[in-house]
Amino acid sequence: MYQLIPETKADYWEVEALYDTCFAPGRKALSSYRLRDGVDSVAGLSHVARDSQGILGGAIRYWPVRIGEASALLLGPVAVHPTRQGEGLGRMLIEESLRQAAPLGWNRVMLVGDAPYYGRFGFRLLQGVVMPPPTNPERVLGRALVEGAWDKVKGDVERWTD
Repeated sequence: MYQLIPETKADYWEVEALYDTCFAPGRKALSSYRLRDGVDSVAGLSHVARDSQGILGGAIRYWPVRIGEASALLLGPVAVHPTRQGEGLGRMLIEESLRQAAPLGWNRVMLVGDAPYYGRFGFRLLQGVVMPPPTNPERVLGRALVEGAWDKVKGDVERWTD
């Protein structure tokens, strides 16, 4: 049994250690990290999953980005500790956080990932939405949280600015 709770500043280093465990050492060199640099993750959507003993089993973060005049959520990273994989924790993190996004005013979510995995959560290839290089365009996926939210949204994905 896991409890999903919003990530706090106190969770930051533990979550970073989880990401270091789950991803390659060069993860911060990816183009998606340039979009996150200097931008706060979205409060209320970035979650940690803890078991009944308070041990971190997984985490998910969301970041605001711009595509032309449109705003979107950039999902990622999402990670489950290797000892907890296969328990449905990744699915729980993704589905629960996505359920909370629209009531917070977000219309669309995007990510860079594997279409076969994320397709089961409603993500589809985005046409005309361009992540900074060297991102493979076949891995740029999106999901509308409100019908038609991705219609006519095209252009370069850019860092969020207030």
